[in-house]
Amino acid sequence: MTSNILQRIKENVEKVIIGKKEVTDLLLTALVAGGHALMEDVPGTGKTQLAKALAKSMDFVFRRIQFTPDLLPSDVTGLSVYHKEQGEFIFREGPVFANLLLADEINRATPRTQSSLLECMGEGQVTVDGTTRVLEPPFFVIATQNPVETLGCFPLPEAQMDRFLLKISMGNLEKEQERQMLDRYIHAKPLEEIGAVASIEEIRMLQEQCQAVYVNPDLRDYMVNLVQATRQGEQVTGVSPRGTLALLRASQGWAMLAGRDFVVPEDIKKVAVPVLAHRLLAVYGSEKSNVEIIRGLLQSISLPTEDWSRHD
Repeated sequence: MTSNILQRIKENVEKVIIGKKEVTDLLLTALVAGGHALMEDVPGTGKTQLAKALAKSMDFVFRRIQFTPDLLPSDVTGLSVYHKEQGEFIFREGPVFANLLLADEINRATPRTQSSLLECMGEGQVTVDGTTRVLEPPFFVIATQNPVETLGCFPLPEAQMDRFLLKISMGNLEKEQERQMLDRYIHAKPLEEIGAVASIEEIRMLQEQCQAVYVNPDLRDYMVNLVQATRQGEQVTGVSPRGTLALLRASQGWAMLAGRDFVVPEDIKKVAVPVLAHRLLAVYGSEKSNVEIIRGLLQSISLPTEDWSRHD
């Protein structure tokens, strides 16, 4: 049943988005793992379209925030407004009260506004005027940013980056895929034609099942060894313990998408770069990129041979 739900969502998204199966799988991995995703790429690669197609494929409350330098924290979380007739302050919910929040061009907002998402993403709640309000699960943030432009942008601080389970790049289409896109869109608007194929209850069930995906103790040791190795180099600040947990959850989520109830080494290797690379803080002048560092560690740290489906 689990694989059927995920397959329905993927097939629905593919009616809109062409040639991005792996990106879609990574977003679904973040969703079932209960995390959030940061999509970084140049404008026009389909980041917003993909987020909208994913939201429409599920019976979600979907809201979008266009981040700009003049956006205030209250524009995200909501604020209390005095109601004259009732003689009291009434809280007006901000767009963060949704199941899927698209934080478009998040790096265009000031650090103060960016930080308004920290509590929402980390704890699934919003505190305004001393009152804490829980966000109804599932709560899934997809943020986008343009890595090329720097004018008028505010780089995400390390604490904010660490809240994202995955960082993903869309990439460009191949020649045949781009031609297929033209054929599909020339007389149609696919995004307007799709509807929900999964309910909120089904997504909640998937998130519960994700935590039950079995991870062999040897693979848990491998995850710890991989993260520990990121802290040994002199040119980077290593991955935090939150990153270790993110690697665990993402591996479980990727295994679910493959239709398994247990993790294999390939699952860890598949998600390691999008989970860990953006958590490294490179020292100025370092020769290797974060992605190259993680890929190098994956090749250098050995894996034991085991029956990965065998429980303790």
